[in-house]
Amino acid sequence: MCRRVTCEVCGKATWDGCGQHVEDALRDVPEEQRCTGHVGVAA
Repeated sequence: MCRRVTCEVCGKATWDGCGQHVEDALRDVPEEQRCTGHVGVAA
C-alpha cells in the first residue's frame, strides 16, 4: 500500500510504497502541490 510523504527536495507531497495506490495516497492533494520529481537528484 502507498502512503503520502513529503519530498525532501521541494517539500511538496509525494508517495512511498508499491506504486499501485498513488492516487489513493495523494487523493486530497491538489496537482500543483504534488512533487513532480527532480532530474539528477539522488533519492
